[in-house]
Amino acid sequence: MARAILFALLLALPAARAEVRVTDDYGRELRLAAPAGRVVSLAPHLTELMYAAGAGARLVGALEYSDYPAQAKALPRVGSEAAIDLESLVALRPDLVIAWPNAGSARAVERIAALGIPVFRSEPRELEDIARTLETLGRLAGTQAAAAAAASAFRERARRIERRYAQRARVRVFYQVWDRPLVTVNGDHVISKAMRLCGGENVMAAVPGLAPEIGRESVLRADPEVIVASGPAGARPAWLDDWRAFPALAAVRHDNLYAIRPELLQRHTPRLLQGAEELCRILDAVRLKRTHSEPPLPS
Repeated sequence: MARAILFALLLALPAARAEVRVTDDYGRELRLAAPAGRVVSLAPHLTELMYAAGAGARLVGALEYSDYPAQAKALPRVGSEAAIDLESLVALRPDLVIAWPNAGSARAVERIAALGIPVFRSEPRELEDIARTLETLGRLAGTQAAAAAAASAFRERARRIERRYAQRARVRVFYQVWDRPLVTVNGDHVISKAMRLCGGENVMAAVPGLAPEIGRESVLRADPEVIVASGPAGARPAWLDDWRAFPALAAVRHDNLYAIRPELLQRHTPRLLQGAEELCRILDAVRLKRTHSEPPLPS
């Protein structure tokens, strides 16, 4: 009888908040005594991933340009990637900071870690990394079920796109991030992985650096069949049409100059597959033009 009473009392106690252990994208182990309840995001894509993982309510601060979903716009700001406001960040009393260290933020991220604030560093390189990061954020924030569902949906959508376009003819693509300086992505960038889903081939795949600056002559030598550009605020950038000054370029000759909203391909979030589907439609249009421009077979 006494054992039964003791067992019933144990069941009535609140569940212990178990320690969380994960390894970040830089191979560093992160331990939390319990799932994080106050999280600051230092990258717009990580803010979006937190909401996708069902953990948006845990966010207490974010960087500028964390604008999706709509709720993210109301989060207190802790500066920009180039100028993180450490005082404002510390005042939010985070028990976890999630970061994407880059040239502008790496030093500040190290200072945050030196203050004893747990930091999860993220740098997705593969489409699978997006699903895996969703699951990891779910573990860190205690929203595993929602995160697992989001990761599963992402993987299935990626498989559907790949199955649909796996047998399509290859299309040579130049992706333009910016104009001055001329910036693109190489084959290790997740945007190149999205291209491959659609049967696209990045003409700058072999260039060193994830987001290298290149000369215009490199593009002319590569002679891509299509140029796809991101644009400020989602608009078609005026500089995309500057390529028309080179009429011998295949992409110009066949009028294959297109723009995709940058947040759909340049943020490592589930919306990247929306951008991939848009890119797939563009490449299908290029293939159709290619077919119509081929000379007729001799009778």
